Amino acid sequence: MKITDIQALCLSRPHEPDLEWFSSQFRVYKADCPVVIVETDEGISGISEPSTYGDPPKIRERIEQMKRNLVGRDPLEPNLVTLATGDPQADIANAGIELALWDIRGKEAGKPVADLLVPQLTPDEPDRPTRKRIRLYASAGVQYDWDDRPESVIDEAVGLADRGFTAYKMRIGTHWAWSGVTVERFLGLLRTMTDAVGDRMELKLEGNARFQEEEALQVGHVLDELGWDWFEEPLDKSNVEGYARLNEALDLPITGGESNSRLADFEPFFEAGAYSIAQLDVGVCGMAEALRIARRAAECGIRLIPQNWHNGLLTVSNAHLIAALPHEAVLELFVGQGPLQWVILEDAPERREGHLAMPDGSGWGVSLAENLEEKFPWIEGPWGERVDPPSPPPSSRLRRVRRLRRGRRLAGVVQAGKENGV
Repeated sequence: MKITDIQALCLSRPHEPDLEWFSSQFRVYKADCPVVIVETDEGISGISEPSTYGDPPKIRERIEQMKRNLVGRDPLEPNLVTLATGDPQADIANAGIELALWDIRGKEAGKPVADLLVPQLTPDEPDRPTRKRIRLYASAGVQYDWDDRPESVIDEAVGLADRGFTAYKMRIGTHWAWSGVTVERFLGLLRTMTDAVGDRMELKLEGNARFQEEEALQVGHVLDELGWDWFEEPLDKSNVEGYARLNEALDLPITGGESNSRLADFEPFFEAGAYSIAQLDVGVCGMAEALRIARRAAECGIRLIPQNWHNGLLTVSNAHLIAALPHEAVLELFVGQGPLQWVILEDAPERREGHLAMPDGSGWGVSLAENLEEKFPWIEGPWGERVDPPSPPPSSRLRRVRRLRRGRRLAGVVQAGKENGV
């Protein structure tokens, strides 16, 4: 078998104004999706979705360069794609090709990719069965404004619990300095959230690396008291010592690592005991590097629970890794991505009652919908941007307008989720 062509698609869909999402100083106007297709002379093709964080046009540009050395070679050849190097954009492009090659390997073997991963993860149990149903956690909390009824995040969580999700991850809202938000005020919101859904859902907090260590410790102690499930990336991502101190001081797990593209990035945190849970993304690091990270995490007694964001094809790829892990893990699902998330797939897996059913077919078990570039033409520009603080402070009239828009936006997110089966 020989590679005959490699394509990279750049897809976009604008968010309706009421479905734009935001967090801290960042506002997102559209959904983007890169897709990689590797074709062979035997009619077997492999597909993948590398992380959008790699910038789809730059991913396509790099893949065009790589393609010159890959066309004509055997897609089953070991180490065909270079392991992660530490250059984030290059590593994400490499991951796109490598994940497509895993799809080809699975199809050639007549097995799901998860089945190929099991002997790599547990060589002493090469035939260990994979999971056929993966529990999802609703990843959200990116549409509440501290100047405009922040309790809307609780409405969102209740709505997601009503839709069958058993776990929810929230974030810490718009930039605190804009609204004079204190840790104490935020802790009040956490307590209200716990009272509202704590008996129905596991609750996780994403810090987005926005806390100082003293603040994170204060928040973490309350999360322990309230029984939350984990505290994700509370500090600057490079602060190994701070993470280690937090992980030692708190009962709930400290997690991180989603933007790391290689084992070398995780190693200082593993050695320092700075994570209880390691969160990689195969769309960032690729599957071969993910396996290396998973094995090393296991040696250090650290659980691996992949992070997942953006669209359905990458969700399926991360799901295959979770299905093959020797321990239970939940799969992140961003509930505000919009229709692009799943309609890129011709045969999207069933999502019901907060779970994803693993596809039955070989490889990833899914295929691309037709005419994607016609349906979702690329929209130039970044998928979001940093915004300036409001100045002067919004008038009462503007506050009412913003409140109305947020209410419509929240309703739209809930409805979009229902229409997409999540």
